[in-house]
Parts: sequence; C-alpha cells; structure tokens
Amino acid sequence: MTDKPAILVTGGAGYIGSHAVLALLDAGWPVVVIDNLVTGFRWAVPDGATFVEGDIADVELVGSIITDHSIRAIMHFAGSVVVPESVENPLKYYDNNTARSRSLIETAVAQGVPHFIFSSTAATYGIPETSPVTESMPTDPINPYGRSKLMTEWMLRDTAAAHPVNYCALRYFNVAGADPEGRSGQSTVGATHLIKVAVEAALGKRDAVAVFGTDYDTPDGTGVRDYIHVTDLAAAHLDALEKLIAEPGNSHILNCGYGTGFSVLDVLDSVDRVAGVTIERSLEPRRAGDPDALIADNSAILATLPWRPRHADLDGIVADALAWEKKLGERG
Repeated sequence: MTDKPAILVTGGAGYIGSHAVLALLDAGWPVVVIDNLVTGFRWAVPDGATFVEGDIADVELVGSIITDHSIRAIMHFAGSVVVPESVENPLKYYDNNTARSRSLIETAVAQGVPHFIFSSTAATYGIPETSPVTESMPTDPINPYGRSKLMTEWMLRDTAAAHPVNYCALRYFNVAGADPEGRSGQSTVGATHLIKVAVEAALGKRDAVAVFGTDYDTPDGTGVRDYIHVTDLAAAHLDALEKLIAEPGNSHILNCGYGTGFSVLDVLDSVDRVAGVTIERSLEPRRAGDPDALIADNSAILATLPWRPRHADLDGIVADALAWEKKLGERG
C-alpha cells in the first residue's frame, strides 16, 4: 500500500504519457490512464496502471474515474501534436487540444481535483527573437498547434485564479529517446521527429533523411534545436507534481530542455556514430516558420524544482532511440 494519492494520466498510452506512467509507478504512485487509443497503444500502458479506454471530454466517464479512484492530480498529455497537420486541419487541433482540455479542466474543478500538470510546448513562443528562450518572452505561436496549447495554458491560468486549483505547464522543447530499460518509446508510424526519422533510416526503414534548409544563421547552416530525453522529461513531471502538492497556492510555467542546441547535421552525425552507418542526407528547401535556433533557457526549472538532467548526452539519446526502434522491428 502507498500513502500517495492516485494520479490520472490522460494520453498515457502515447509516447510521452507512457514514460510519465512508468516514472510514476517506479516512484510508487497509483496511476489511472485514460486514452482513446486513436494514436496511443494499449500495450504501452504497463500492468501496474489501471487503464480506461475513453475520451477526456466524456464528463460522466472522467467524473466517475476521479470519484472511484480518489484522483488528486491530473497529468494531461492527451492531444494532437503534428504541426503540419494542424495547419491543414486547424479545427481538429482546436477540438482535441483546446475544447477537450476545457472539458477536462471543468470536470476536474467540479470534482475538486486540486492539481493539474499540462503537457505544453515551445511552439507557444512561435519564432522567438532571441535564443535561448525564457518563459517571460512573448508567446506568439505561428501555427494552430502552438495556439491550441497556449489557449489551454490561458484556461489553466484563469481557472487557477478563480478556483482552488494550481497547475504547472511544462513547455517541451524537442523530445527524443526512449526508456533506457526498453519499456516504452516513440512508436507512431510516420513520425516527423528528426531523431525518430534518423534511426528509422539507420535501420533501413527509410531511404534518406530530408534536411530542410542549409542556409540558416547557425554554425553549419542547418536548424539548431534543444533535444531532451523523454525519461528526463517524465522526471520533470514528477517533480512538478510534488511541487504543486507541497505549495498549493503556487502555479508554474516552465521550459523543459537542456539549454544546449544541436544542429540537424549534428544529430545525423550522432546517429551515424551510434549505428555505425552513414545515413543518406537529402538537402531540401527550408520549411516556412522554422526558426534558426530554438534552445531552452532552463534556469527557471532548475531554480523551481529539484529536477536535474540525467540523460543530457546526444549519443545516449540516439542510442536509446535506436534500441527502441530495433525492438519495434522485432515486435512487427
């Protein structure tokens, strides 16, 4: 038995959510997962968690979960995350990421759940004028994905001002890697994340990796990003949870990154090293809206939480991603 309260994890069958579930279970928290399995995988939810297939906007279902399991905090990962798709189908994103989050927040308030941790994104900044990016910089998203997430941050801010709720919105930079123990990883077919794409290419699942733009104002001309290991990101959610419980009057918005940038070519060179192959690079024109560099200023999270990166090594991130990709191939 544990004296820790139960946590509801939305989207816990997805990439980042499943790693948060593993971290919670490893630390002795009772966990209930709700996921509609549209993009998640039932097998990604470990046996130690209670699983409910359903929608976060189903007020009766979510309400009964909160009551039946005495839920005291929600970690909210459920949503859609593909930026180009958000441009092509904005209403899907305002439904999945904004409207359904509003319903979830309303249910949480009605049921008296006092703590809420939200999976936000660096896309809320848009194209920042300078990098590294601090939380106090203007939020000016350039696509519906970023706007749909920022709207949820606004709803949480306003809800916390009106009700006995506190929240932490964690703004992720580029999440990559997989559980070092091989229990979960990024499993989505057709993923667009660079490290995922690159390890697929290293294993022969793709012919080449597209490099979008070689004329950026960066050392090698390719875009620079801050890559964070998914296990470190999951650990940040646990530290945020404990912070919210310990200080119920305070809410936080925190960047999740390492404060270090790697270019596209840096990443591909790392995959070459780790996999012992040479990936074919396909040089393409830059995509609209891609900033030269997007790096987190992580001083706020380091000052606010006890969180410290444990996997901040690019080759290590790639090695874990590669190991998981091989395992996916064996799974068929």
